[in-house]
Amino acid sequence: MFYSISVICYNIVKFFISIAGMGKNSFLFYLQKGMAMNDKSKIRNVAIIAHVDHGKTTLVDALLKQSNTFRENQAEMGQTLIMDSGDQEHERGITITAKQTAVFYNGYKINIIDTPGHADFSGEVERTLNMADGVLLIVDAQEGPMPQTKFVLQKALELSLTPIVVINKIDKPAARLGEVEDEIGDLFLELATNEEQLKYPTYYAIARDGKAGKTPELDNDLHVIFDAIINEIPEPQVDTDDSKGAQLLVAALAADSYLGKYAIGKIFRGKLKKNEAVTIMKTDGSTVRGKIDSLYTYRGLGREETTEAIAGDIVALAGLGAASIGDTIATGDNPEALPTIELEAPTLSIYIGPNTSPLKGREGEFTTSRQIGDRLKRELETNIALRLEPQGLGYKVSGRGELHLSVLIETMRREGYEMEVGRPEVVYKMEDGVEMEPVEELTVEVASEFVGAVSQELGVRKAELIEQEITTTGAVRFRYNITTAALIGLRNSLLTETKGTAIMNTLPKGYQPVTSHYRQERNGALVASEAGQSTAYALDAAQARGVLYIPPQVDVYMGMIVGLSKKDELDINVCREKQLTNMRTHASDGAIQLTPYTQLSLEQCLDFLMEDELLEVTPKSLRLRKKELNPTMRKRQRNHQM
Repeated sequence: MFYSISVICYNIVKFFISIAGMGKNSFLFYLQKGMAMNDKSKIRNVAIIAHVDHGKTTLVDALLKQSNTFRENQAEMGQTLIMDSGDQEHERGITITAKQTAVFYNGYKINIIDTPGHADFSGEVERTLNMADGVLLIVDAQEGPMPQTKFVLQKALELSLTPIVVINKIDKPAARLGEVEDEIGDLFLELATNEEQLKYPTYYAIARDGKAGKTPELDNDLHVIFDAIINEIPEPQVDTDDSKGAQLLVAALAADSYLGKYAIGKIFRGKLKKNEAVTIMKTDGSTVRGKIDSLYTYRGLGREETTEAIAGDIVALAGLGAASIGDTIATGDNPEALPTIELEAPTLSIYIGPNTSPLKGREGEFTTSRQIGDRLKRELETNIALRLEPQGLGYKVSGRGELHLSVLIETMRREGYEMEVGRPEVVYKMEDGVEMEPVEELTVEVASEFVGAVSQELGVRKAELIEQEITTTGAVRFRYNITTAALIGLRNSLLTETKGTAIMNTLPKGYQPVTSHYRQERNGALVASEAGQSTAYALDAAQARGVLYIPPQVDVYMGMIVGLSKKDELDINVCREKQLTNMRTHASDGAIQLTPYTQLSLEQCLDFLMEDELLEVTPKSLRLRKKELNPTMRKRQRNHQM
C-alpha cells in the first residue's frame, strides 16, 4: 500500500517537473490536446480554398504561428509559406499537393487542409475535401472571385460543406471591398445547392500580417478566424458507435524511409486503435487483411503517435501497404465500404517513353522503359487524377492539363529520369455515338495596348467571347469559352504577343460535340542537318533564318531542333567551322555578334511540339527533336502524307 502511494506521488511530481520544462507553448498544447482527444464535438475539420495567389497558404502560416504550435525560438516562426514544402511549389509560387496540419485553440482541435488553387490539380482538391466539414474561402480584395475561386467553391458546395468567406489583402491600394462582396454574393447565388449556403459569414484579413476582423477595422491577431471556425463550422458528421466497427476513407497517401506508406483519411465511424486488425476494402470490390502497426494524429507540420483515435479525426495509419486512395479501412466481423471518391475525367494526354536520341543515357540515372513505367505506376498511387496505359515503347499518361502533366515530368526529371515526351493531345470521349471534346472557360487579363493581339489570337482559335471588362487597375479582362484542343500552345503565344504580361486562367466547363478538330499552326523549325558541336560561326549565319534555341558549344545531333524558322522548316548545319585560309577580308575578320538565344521552359517546349516532334528530357537538358531524325526520310514521309 505504502509502495503504491509512493509511486503515485513520484509520478505526480515527475509530471509537474516535466510540465515546468515544457515551456508556455508546449504546456498550452498539452492542456488543449487533453480536452479535444476524446470528444468529436471538440474537433473541426476545415479546408482552405482559393484562387492561385489569394493568400490561403499565407493564412495557414499565420494560424500555425498564432495557435502556439511552434516554440518562440523555432525556425518556422520566421518562415513564410511553411506548408509549401516541395521545390517546385517554392519555385512556381503555387500549391501543388494538398497537405494536412492541425492546431489546438481554446480546447478545440482544428484539422486544416491546405488545398491547391489551380484547376489542373483539382484531383487533389476533390479527394481532400472529403475530409472536411467546412471551408475557408479566401478572396483577394482587389481581384475578387477568379476562375479557380468558382471551381473550388463549386466543389465545396456540392459536398454540402459550410463556407466562411475571408476577404484577404484589404490593405491593397486598389482594394474594392464593396464590389468584391457583391461579386462573392453573385457567385454563391450561381453555385449554391440550397438556401442555407447563402447565409455565409464574411471576415476581413491581411494574412501576411496575421490580422483579421469582422469589419475592415482589423484586430491585431486572428482570433476572430479561430472563433469563426469553432462556432460556424459544424462538428464532424460521423458515427461514434463502435459496435459496427470503424470506417476510414483513404483520401491521401504519404511515405517515409522508416515506416513506409501511410494511409491518411478521416474516421467516419467508431474508433481505430494501434495494432488492430483491419480489412482494406478496395475500390474494385476486393478485400485485403492487414494490421495497423502505428497510428498517428496531426499537430503542426508533423505527426504524433497515439494508441487510439476517435470518429471525426484525421489520422495517418502505417503498416497498410496495400491501401490506395479511395479504399475503405474497416474493422469488425462485417466490414462495410464507404462511397468512393468521384473524380472528373482527364482532358489531356501525353506520351512518355525511354529516350531514343543519339545522346541517350548520357545524363540520366533511370533510362529504361521498365524504370519509367515503375515510376509512373508509383505516381498513380498518390496522383489519382492521372491515367496510364501502355503505348509503344512507353506510356500514354492522361491528366487534367498541361501544368498537371508538366509538373509530373519535371518531378521525374529532378529524380534522375531521362525520357522522351510527345505532343499533348486532347482526350475525347463518346456519348450516345457522338464524339465529345472538353471545353474550358478562359480568363485573360492584359494591358489595353494588347487587346487587339489577344482578340486576333483567340479568334484564330475559334474561342467564343462571353464577357469583356476593364478592371480597377485599367487592365482589360476577357472571358471566353474555348476547346481544350485550342488551348494547347496558347499560353506561349499570348506571353510572346503581350511581352510576358498576360495573366491567363482556365476552368473546366464540361464537354461539347466535336465540330472540327483544331490543328495548331506555327512556322517551321530550324533542324540540325549534321551532328557535332555548335559553333558561333555557324550560328551567326543561322540566326538570320530565325530564332535560335541553343548557344555555341553544345552537343547537337542530326534531326535536333535548334530554332524556329521565319518561314518553312529548314535543315541547317550549326556545327560548321570557319575555314582556315591565308585569304583575309574585312568582313571575316570582325568579331561575331550573336543575338542571345531563347531558352525555352518545359511548358514552352511542350507548347512548341507538333505531331512529328518529340521533347528529350534529361536531368540536365531539354532538347527538341524530330521523330524521324534523317532529313531524307522526313522529306519522303511529308511527300507521302501529301
